[in-house]
Amino acid sequence: MFNLNEYLVNEYENEYENEYNPPMKKKYSEPKIYNANGDLSKRWYVYYRYRNPETGELKRMPSIFLGANNYKTKVERLSILTSFQKTLSKILKDGYNPFEGNQNLYNKEIEKNSSIKVEIEKPKMTIKEAIDYSLNLKKQTLKYTSYRGLSNRVNNFTEWIEKNHSKLNTIEDLNKKTINEFLNFQLEKTSAGNRNNFRADLSSVFQVLEDNEIIIINYVKKIPNLKSIPTRNKTYSNELQEEIYTYLENNDPLLLLYIKFISYNFLRPIEVCRLKVKDINIKERKLQFEAKNNTLKTKIIPEILISQLPDLSKLNPDDNLFTPDQIGREWNTNENDKRNYFSKRFKKVVKDHFNLGVDYGLYSFRHTFITKLYKELRKDYSPFEAKSKLMLITGHATMDALEKYLRDIDAELPEDYSKMLE
Repeated sequence: MFNLNEYLVNEYENEYENEYNPPMKKKYSEPKIYNANGDLSKRWYVYYRYRNPETGELKRMPSIFLGANNYKTKVERLSILTSFQKTLSKILKDGYNPFEGNQNLYNKEIEKNSSIKVEIEKPKMTIKEAIDYSLNLKKQTLKYTSYRGLSNRVNNFTEWIEKNHSKLNTIEDLNKKTINEFLNFQLEKTSAGNRNNFRADLSSVFQVLEDNEIIIINYVKKIPNLKSIPTRNKTYSNELQEEIYTYLENNDPLLLLYIKFISYNFLRPIEVCRLKVKDINIKERKLQFEAKNNTLKTKIIPEILISQLPDLSKLNPDDNLFTPDQIGREWNTNENDKRNYFSKRFKKVVKDHFNLGVDYGLYSFRHTFITKLYKELRKDYSPFEAKSKLMLITGHATMDALEKYLRDIDAELPEDYSKMLE
């Protein structure tokens, strides 16, 4: 029999405060939507808290995504999350308790032929969706050249998956064994070094997926690197370097000036490609450039290079310093392609003429002139003093980095030790 008095007491305890007795604590907080302040690159979700029956404290429950982040517009994403929010609010009022089995509630909904179903789980993205999601986030933090290399390798991986494992669908279907199979394919096809590059890029992408709770763990980083023998450009002999300079004076003076920025200012080829006319300050004899670590650095321009520069005063400051056919002109292509252009030009004009192997290149001039400079400094200074002065010129960040570089290029060799062997 319905007891009106008991019902009124229960409602009173649930809804109103009493000056003699504290009110009943609410079992849950109303579901809310987290929209990351409208940032579509971050994950949106519905969240709520429910009172833990053991501690009596409101505990944050697992967030509800249900594929909402696959939608690319704010309106679509907010619409589906609002629907989840309303549905969750309704079943909480109907008695849903995340700390129980909720069988009674389930049976009640079945009887009502309700279509309401709430699953608190992560959405199952396809491999391509997950990879694209990660690449989109990486694109926001990487320079164009770095992102281009990363995306090319990762897209190579997804193409290989489609060709060799077409039955794999969701990102959860991938595993360490499949990744290893792909890396072994790259090892057989190219080299250990290239295989390691693929491993590093895939690990970077999968780490984003782990950080965003799309996968449980980044198993790629558990795959070890293989030992590889790095290739490096050899240092030119003094005689060969002078022959190349003489040959270029008559056959390609623009390429020679490009090389002299590498030789005399110790810039990397891609750093020369980044130079704009405005980066060269003739009056103060300084240049600014974007270094390997993306920082803006300043170097002096030595007199040996200043004397060979053309008049830059009438050129557009925003134009590229080096272009295929002249100094100072607009050149609308990315820096990686610019570097490749000059590398190919050097091969055609110089390497093919002098029959130079693959271990000689534009970078060899940097090695050559750093070696020359170090040997000159050693004539008057101790090894430490010479390296300290050299470090200011080359731009190495630490003494350890400079010493490793000098060892790699064999910049310092011992004097003849024949007498000690007699």
